[in-house]
Amino acid sequence: MPPPDDPRSLAERAAATPGILEGLCPAALEALRHDWRFWGRPAQFAPPGDWFCWAVVAGRGFGKTRLGVEWIREQIDGASPLAAKAGAPARIALIAETAADARDVLVEGESGFLACCPPDRRPRFEPSKRRLSWPNGVTATLFSAEDPDQLRGPQHHLAWGDELAKWARAQDVWSNLLFGLRLGARPRALITTTPRPITLLKELLGAPDTVVTRGTTYDNAANLPDSFFTQVIRRYEGTRLGRQELEGQILDDTPGALWTRSGLDACRTAQPAPPARIVVAIDPPATSGPQADACGIIVAALGRDGLYYVLADRTLAGASPTAWARAALEACGDFDADRLVAEVNNGGEMVETILRQIEPTVSYRAVRASHGKAARAEPVAALYEQGKVRHVAGLGALEDQMCAFSATFDRRVAGYSPDRVDALVWALTDLALSATYRPAIRRLF
Repeated sequence: MPPPDDPRSLAERAAATPGILEGLCPAALEALRHDWRFWGRPAQFAPPGDWFCWAVVAGRGFGKTRLGVEWIREQIDGASPLAAKAGAPARIALIAETAADARDVLVEGESGFLACCPPDRRPRFEPSKRRLSWPNGVTATLFSAEDPDQLRGPQHHLAWGDELAKWARAQDVWSNLLFGLRLGARPRALITTTPRPITLLKELLGAPDTVVTRGTTYDNAANLPDSFFTQVIRRYEGTRLGRQELEGQILDDTPGALWTRSGLDACRTAQPAPPARIVVAIDPPATSGPQADACGIIVAALGRDGLYYVLADRTLAGASPTAWARAALEACGDFDADRLVAEVNNGGEMVETILRQIEPTVSYRAVRASHGKAARAEPVAALYEQGKVRHVAGLGALEDQMCAFSATFDRRVAGYSPDRVDALVWALTDLALSATYRPAIRRLF
């Protein structure tokens, strides 16, 4: 194992010494292929000590998924395929943002269990039971963070929660997991996530029984394709989004932001009131493709209780006009919306033409921005300050943009356009225009 001050894996060090592997027999080479202590970087190995939670907070591409798979495998098989571990934990919980992520990333992905476990220790996957079963009797059950109640009842020795900062109901999921993480003499949990400044993650990082590993996208540069650096690194490097997604930094509220994390935490609801009116608002991009802005698509309602509810974020990135139009109209159908509102500064009559080609009878209202983004957003932010807006779960990406949006927002510095915020502002503005107590909004249109 490399010394702590050497960030390279043994494999990287061996590659620098030609011929070092030539004397190994085929069986040894095959064992080496699945030996994580050879391939992994020191930062990807579990730290020593009597910790309860290991939190790995790192940028995209750091190798968090492979790290999680190999940590679980090490608890089952031992530190290498040549040294099996006695008394392996029998029940493991694997939690991802969605059921599809649990299957597609943790189990069947390029760095998932089926790809990384050696053939004689590869688990059997039973999708209908959401279960992985190893030859030695260990089982792991897949859970979705969208349904915290799945974790009510089951008990586990170990748990791995992937992308915790994206969980729609993070606090509920974590609480239910803890109640069942009580088997064996030493229950433990691993958290791997790209950071967002959510309350639960901050609490975990500050807990005395948590050990933290931090890392960046650059740490794994040797295993990432050149195209990734061309398309992603160069676009976001040096931006606020890049600091979060590439450097793995937890970014607190932007000074002067119109919304704060604490304020948004206070406006959450699990049960919206019956709607009196529902709108879908879109902020169409001027172009399409990988380099284009996203099309903001937000669904909001005016409840019969007089409060406003943000119900869904259907934003699409890189979509063609036909694709984002279909997505917006699909949202109208899914939520039985009364109206579709679209900003037409970039698209003009083209926006309505595309929408009506797909759905001629859609109730449509075009809006044109005559004031700056901040000026339009401030009256809507006032609705939040007055406690008149509620958010359902699953709006993390929208809330990230909201907490980064201020009167001095500069898309060139941020590295993105606040498309979700724009769509949110149009949705809530349309709902509020008929409310006599919102003259500030009326003056903008």
